[in-house]
Amino acid sequence: MKIVINSEYGGFGLSPDALHEYKKRADINIDDFWIWEIPRDCPHLVEMVEEGGTDVNDRFSFLKVVEIPDDVDWQIEEYDGLEWIAEKHRTWS
Repeated sequence: MKIVINSEYGGFGLSPDALHEYKKRADINIDDFWIWEIPRDCPHLVEMVEEGGTDVNDRFSFLKVVEIPDDVDWQIEEYDGLEWIAEKHRTWS
């Protein structure tokens, strides 16, 4: 499975052109669509990052594709916008 993460401090984001292209590829026809609504394992997003290189990034992001085993129950974790994939587990406090 392929997942898109932000690999530098700053946070996940797409350039305005990349967001427009994503909406076109995903057939999204609404104006108030927010970037955090994009599933990070969406094939359209993965394809755009693999094809587009740095043209996909906004000014605070550096996106990359990470490949993990298909059977992993995953989540994205982050510190100051720098993201990584972690396997889900239970926690209590």
